[in-house]
Amino acid sequence: MKRTSSLMIFAVILLLLGLLGAVFWSPAPITQAQTTTANWIGQFYNNTTLSDPVVATGLYTNTLSQNWGLGRPNDDSRILTEVNPDNFSARFVATVPFSAGLYEFVLTSDDGARLLINGLPVIDYYGDGGLSTVSAIVSLGGPATLIVEYVEFTEQALIQVQWFPTTGTSLVPTSTPAPLAVGQVERVRGLAVRTGPFLGASMVAVARPEVAYPLLARNEREGLFTWYLIQFDEDTIGWSSGRYLAVEGDENVLPYYDSVFPSLPNTEYKGVVGMTRSVMNLRQFPSQRTPLLAQIPWGATVPIRSRTVQGGRDFWYQVEYNGQIGWILAAYVGISQGLIDAVPIY
Repeated sequence: MKRTSSLMIFAVILLLLGLLGAVFWSPAPITQAQTTTANWIGQFYNNTTLSDPVVATGLYTNTLSQNWGLGRPNDDSRILTEVNPDNFSARFVATVPFSAGLYEFVLTSDDGARLLINGLPVIDYYGDGGLSTVSAIVSLGGPATLIVEYVEFTEQALIQVQWFPTTGTSLVPTSTPAPLAVGQVERVRGLAVRTGPFLGASMVAVARPEVAYPLLARNEREGLFTWYLIQFDEDTIGWSSGRYLAVEGDENVLPYYDSVFPSLPNTEYKGVVGMTRSVMNLRQFPSQRTPLLAQIPWGATVPIRSRTVQGGRDFWYQVEYNGQIGWILAAYVGISQGLIDAVPIY
């Protein structure tokens, strides 16, 4: 009996020690930083002074964190072959839906960079060579426009901007934020938001009247009407035609941005072949407003390289014909070889 009691007492002691250990050794809660993301538009210059002309533009979704090493810069979709590997500069712009509060901004660059918030300088390390990390605490009253100006001289190239909610005293005052320009749908009940500035690009959302959408960039490749890259919501950006978009603000300050379509096809051929069921116009891009490259006869076979979709159906196909690559309407093409689901959608 005494032995049993001793074992019970020992077991109770072990249980108490386990509970105490759980209390004293519980890990600290993890603080998640930079919960607010941003879509950045970058303009690149083949000089170190941000002087015209702009030789390339790039799109960076969710964050600006790039390590280009010794090579040319790239964006989310391609290498920017127009930009020198050394002695170039760039300006990146984003409108970020911050909540009111204090934030610590951390700017890392090689070679130099500066950060402006709502037009006011916050960090200025532009022109200084080598790897550097500089930070500043800023008080924000809500959404803000961020501009990062970057310069690369020689050797390694990288740029990264981060922000974290913090406490303390703001070191830099900021003015009332305002987007460079906004667009509002007019004369229609809904306006398509697409993956590119073309009537045949895939539709990702529908913009509605009485909503002011921040405008991020513009494009005129389709001709006739200017297309605008809009911030549809916190997670979605896309292109809408200026035909039904009333612009408030100076649209001339919006950067010119080229979508992914001029760089297609950018994946290996999937072995899918289509057969035309009509005489087809081969267009430069997925829109009947873009230049006519050739006519494809009825019954011709064409390799299919890319496609767009609308309403759950294939909309336009990017095909090869007589050494040319262009776009044709998918409704008049039958699949004669391969699986169309293997062809990438843009």
